[in-house]
Amino acid sequence: MGEYDVAVIGYGPTGMTLAALLGQHGHRVVVLERYTGLYNLPRAACFDDEIMRTFQKLGLAGEIGRGAVVQRDYEWINAAGETLVELTYADPAPCGWAQLYMMFQPHVEDVLDRHDKALPSVAVHQGASVTALVQDADGVTLRGTREGGGDFSVRARFVVGADGGNGFTRGVVAEAADDYGFQENWLVCDFRMRRAVPGLPMFRQVCDPAQPTSIVRIGPDHHRFSFMLNPGETREEATRSERVWARVARYVAPDDAELIRAVNYVFRSRIADRWRRGRVFLAGDAAHEMPPFLAQGMCSGIRDSHNLAWKLDLVLTGRADAALLDTYQQEREPHVRFITERAIELGRVQTMRDPARARERDERLLAQRRAKREPEKLRFPPLSGALIANNGGLFPQGAVSDGVRSGLVDDIVGTGWCIVAVGPRLIEALTADQRAAWEALGGRLAIIGAPGGLEDRGGIYAEWFAANGCAVAVVRPDWYVYGTASDEEGLAALLQRVARALEGSDVLIPS
Repeated sequence: MGEYDVAVIGYGPTGMTLAALLGQHGHRVVVLERYTGLYNLPRAACFDDEIMRTFQKLGLAGEIGRGAVVQRDYEWINAAGETLVELTYADPAPCGWAQLYMMFQPHVEDVLDRHDKALPSVAVHQGASVTALVQDADGVTLRGTREGGGDFSVRARFVVGADGGNGFTRGVVAEAADDYGFQENWLVCDFRMRRAVPGLPMFRQVCDPAQPTSIVRIGPDHHRFSFMLNPGETREEATRSERVWARVARYVAPDDAELIRAVNYVFRSRIADRWRRGRVFLAGDAAHEMPPFLAQGMCSGIRDSHNLAWKLDLVLTGRADAALLDTYQQEREPHVRFITERAIELGRVQTMRDPARARERDERLLAQRRAKREPEKLRFPPLSGALIANNGGLFPQGAVSDGVRSGLVDDIVGTGWCIVAVGPRLIEALTADQRAAWEALGGRLAIIGAPGGLEDRGGIYAEWFAANGCAVAVVRPDWYVYGTASDEEGLAALLQRVARALEGSDVLIPS
């Protein structure tokens, strides 16, 4: 099969996105997937504004959006139908897109598949199972078998395993997994809707101790019902068609919908201890598995891909030492653990089977609701570590105009490293050498709110800079803020720290 910059094992959303991001930069990528075709059945149910911003980066937001539906609320009710918690999602959210999209995953994968296979530097091989991997000082040799017979060999500088929790790569990279012990047995039933059903819940958790249930719209034309299996209930019994229809009878009937899948899933909560071994990395479910109660499983895998892709790009182009890739797990693991632990907390609330404890839960949440106490909003922690000087939060994407074009800032300014300043003073103070070094890093410059700069059409940047008490932000290619400053000296120090953080890079930011 030849020699490549990166070999990706696994062709789900994590592997597809990684291949697309690397291929966008012209890197030679080979994807090895053991199945001969796409899965064509939904697994994940939704994605958020940061993930849509990633699809925007690939030029796919519009096409993917046609297979998704904006979701504006999320409700938790008890067995009596009383609302315990009701969450409202922003539109737009900080990344410039709606905060939550309910999706039909096969549509998303179809779009990514067509995109990847059209990229000239990306080769996708389906029906190719990796069985062996050997590293040396210069790269990795992969060997395996093809569906239908025959062996293959691939050489790559780096390998990323996105082949799931039970895939080949986790056993190569990780020595163990941290198991949180939250493991639940559920029946997942997916339907293709024949017609609209009045009153059908769009995004609801039913906290009924007799039958914990999840109801989710998955894209424009599909719906999912998930039921926690009862003690002693077998997979064979639960997945029988007549049993499934009996469970959903209060919501839909065969005239309303077609049952396309009924499967028994065990929700797990495990995080691999190592995500890198030499030139081989884990991403997505291969690195971490989480219960679905925050709907962040696929999102977390795509964040892994984005974090890895731009760092691999720096290393592959000689602008950073391979030691930079150690920051991947350092940054992503705390983020994943936060989400996993919150999902477990919610799962324990939702799956409470003891009636007395469920009543106590209901009384507590109903009292909070009567007191009009807002439920705690989910705020992901900022990144920290060697590739963050300060801040570490996501830089927002607002609507701007450059006097000729108007649109979201990523489309107007472009992607990659970016220095964003309020007014021209700090950017005009950059020396010629600093500008040249920044450009060599692929960096861009953007001025907000000044003649000749970008018009802040929605006021989002004025608000952000005021809230963060700064005049300039150095933003990474994945939109996380490397650092902020208020004056020329602070900006110069940030640029020096970027150079040091790249370790061994031939891009130096002069003082």
